[in-house]
Amino acid sequence: MSLAVLVAVAMFAGILAYALFGGADFGSGFFDLTAGGSERGGELRALIDHSIGPVWEANHVWLIYVLVIWWTGFPETFAAATTTLTLPLALALVGIVLRGASFAFRKYSATLAQARLFGIVFAGSSLITPFFLGAAAGAVASGRVPAEGNGDQLSSWLHPTSMLGGVIAVGTCAFLAGVFLTADALRADQRQLSETLRIRTLGVGIVTGAVVLAALIPIKHDAPTLSDRLLGPAMPVIVVSALAGLATLVLLVRRRYPAARVTAVAAVAAVVLGWGVAQYPWMLVDEVKIDDAAGADATLAGLLVVVGLAAVVVLPALVYLFRLTQSERWTTSH
Repeated sequence: MSLAVLVAVAMFAGILAYALFGGADFGSGFFDLTAGGSERGGELRALIDHSIGPVWEANHVWLIYVLVIWWTGFPETFAAATTTLTLPLALALVGIVLRGASFAFRKYSATLAQARLFGIVFAGSSLITPFFLGAAAGAVASGRVPAEGNGDQLSSWLHPTSMLGGVIAVGTCAFLAGVFLTADALRADQRQLSETLRIRTLGVGIVTGAVVLAALIPIKHDAPTLSDRLLGPAMPVIVVSALAGLATLVLLVRRRYPAARVTAVAAVAAVVLGWGVAQYPWMLVDEVKIDDAAGADATLAGLLVVVGLAAVVVLPALVYLFRLTQSERWTTSH
């Protein structure tokens, strides 16, 4: 395996981590948005604040990690993507900024009207961000980002593959968040809320799974290179995703929430991994392969050293943070 491929794998590991950890955060916005009025939705919104409060900002570490590796290790393709997909990437960035600001400001609102406004902004931006990130990924995977950059600002991402990528990103985030929130509610002894979340999460999971499988049909005509790989080398991963998603639904029906969290993570991880396998060996599908896109070997070697250092310095702190938020001590402080 070449240095370029090793760096690309390290970058994709960051994408996978962001999809899982950041995705669970973004997905909470769907349940916040649909919680109901101030009185009816207050309990759920308090649970969301308590569940994601310690980790929502930490999860952006993965996005920063991915961007740094991309522009350092594969600078020309980074430039090509950012000059072509300026609009969806800018909208995703706006969503990230608005989400963070409104999440913080909602806690210190002087009036109920202000709290409602910031709540709407938080929930809406939680949907906007994964949608446009998914749309940008769909543009790259469908071969609509030219190697020289400065591609069409609209047609590059306004097509079925990108739109489906955005919808799938929103759906998988909501499904993952729903499974975790359901377990959190039960652990906090909020049984009625847990039951409500369980039913809604089942609905989200069924719809999202149907969209993921149905997407294979339009992608076949809209992005043939990607489709050939999805139906070829990536097919076993897609099957794993379907089985893990089905297992999660069964476990939710049986109220086996700890196990459901594991299978939900596996299902979403397999969806993202399937995209990665399908896109390999391209950095920009149909335009530039990974080995051709890479920078100097010295730069790639340096990046791998940095990745190793990050694994030693950053990962233990993140693992401790996530373990703390899932502990009995944190739950009983709600």
